[in-house]
Amino acid sequence: MGRPSTFSGELSDVICARLAEGESLRSVCREEGMPDKATIFRWLRTIPEFRDQYARAKEESADALTDEMLEIADDASNDWMERHQKGNTGWEVNGEHIQRSRVRIDTRKWLASKLKPKKYGDKLALGGAEDLPPVALQRIERVIHRAKPDPSDTHS
Repeated sequence: MGRPSTFSGELSDVICARLAEGESLRSVCREEGMPDKATIFRWLRTIPEFRDQYARAKEESADALTDEMLEIADDASNDWMERHQKGNTGWEVNGEHIQRSRVRIDTRKWLASKLKPKKYGDKLALGGAEDLPPVALQRIERVIHRAKPDPSDTHS
């Protein structure tokens, strides 16, 4: 049986549900019975309802990615390796696994920040004077005080 190329609401629901759970479009399309990526992209260009549903699913996938980050961070199952070397038996840190876990978390963190920037993106501090440290406020007040004209100065 070939890949489906005709749009259906049922198929779009399945695709978008899997995307919302954090699966990549590539992995969804790889499965038998699913349309290929070119078909999905055609649907995105031509079917506004699917485009909206797809966009919501991708945004929701950011939450699934944060759940995965927590699972990866909490899983220490391969962080240590048992070594059986002459004169050196015991446990050793598995640095490669730890580094790979870090890459997996960083990738999901970056992706979540792009998919849902208001929730997971970098926050820019654009606050007012109340957000400044007291030392900075004192310096600003001194500069302002020096800049005010002297009321006794009659040359103005």
